[in-house]
Amino acid sequence: MKTIKDSVHDHIEVGGVARDLLDTPAVQRLRHIVQLGTSSLVYPSANHTRFEHSLGVYHLACEALDHLGVAGRNAKRVKAAALLHDVGHGPFSHNLEPLTHRRTGKYHDDVHELFERGEVGAVLREHDLSPARVADLVAGDGKYGQVVSGELDVDRMDYLVRDAHHTGVPYGTIDHGRLVRELTFDEDDDLVLDEGNVQTAESLLVARALMIPTVYNHHVTRISKTMLRRAAERLLESTDVDAEELRRMDDPGFLVALRETPETESFARRFDERDLHKRALWAELDDTPESLLDLAHEDVRGYELEIAERAGVPEADVVLDVPGEPEMTESSTRVLVNGDARVLHEQSPLVDALRAANRAQWRLGVYAPAEDTEAVGTAAADVLGLDLDGALVSEVRSGLQETLGSFSGEDA
Repeated sequence: MKTIKDSVHDHIEVGGVARDLLDTPAVQRLRHIVQLGTSSLVYPSANHTRFEHSLGVYHLACEALDHLGVAGRNAKRVKAAALLHDVGHGPFSHNLEPLTHRRTGKYHDDVHELFERGEVGAVLREHDLSPARVADLVAGDGKYGQVVSGELDVDRMDYLVRDAHHTGVPYGTIDHGRLVRELTFDEDDDLVLDEGNVQTAESLLVARALMIPTVYNHHVTRISKTMLRRAAERLLESTDVDAEELRRMDDPGFLVALRETPETESFARRFDERDLHKRALWAELDDTPESLLDLAHEDVRGYELEIAERAGVPEADVVLDVPGEPEMTESSTRVLVNGDARVLHEQSPLVDALRAANRAQWRLGVYAPAEDTEAVGTAAADVLGLDLDGALVSEVRSGLQETLGSFSGEDA
């Protein structure tokens, strides 16, 4: 048994298969992948890693299994999956995942091949565990997969608290102890919250709804993320690095590759010096044509080229950022009410308000170097067919910008 001091959960005891997995290269690599991607450019203390998060998920999984009365091989599988759930992440966590998925067809939880080979597979087999069964749990399959990846998973419980702790933003603070204690399986083997926990489920929903605009979708985070993604795309196009190799890099390795490649050197310099693009255009959901909400990657690049030509700037200096339509998967959390498992959005009037807030916070972004924002913003509004108030073009002066900028103490 190994005891590790953690900034969130205090002391974490790691034993059994998890102890043997801890020192495998796949798990140790997570020490070099930051949990929040580029968010440290907004919140300087947000340098926590996927490694410590994985320890936290393992810790909460152990508590959940004890409460649920799960023991034996099922418990061993879940504990292994909890510690390993993030080993499929590429550099800067989710930031590059859309790019690598387009080229490989794999997301970070597609880990079957990774578990079958190398030291991870060897350790699992030594403990009489099937690598394929553990990989299934990472993907959220089966009754016990819900503990690791689902609407009430321990992954979410840890990252909300951990991200709030390291950013200093109080909105992600949830009573994860109560959430773990109140987990139960209903008669259909769905993981639900026990009787009397509608407000407990709501707290999880509120925490994530507040963390999304303040941390996860902060405009500086979005700008830097799209710049890194563009740099990664150029790296793949101009070198022998392929998407599978990129997926297995860590953050420092990826940045070194950018610095050493002439075609991406300027991106690396901008990132290193926090010389980021600025917002040339920032459009609300209701002002955005529906045709722009589900663009293929090739269409995005086509729009960027047209905007750049019309603005008279290099194509590489224009980035179009169209997030997916707002969704709130946590609203499908199930809670026992009078013996029936009810979906939260059918039970709580708060869900509709949070959904409306989520839609109100959505923004389409067009980014460019500071000196080009006015020309790019005007061209983008024309090319994209956006009928916007003048205050939303170029350096945005909306109330949202002022609120978020003053909160974080950072502007872009």
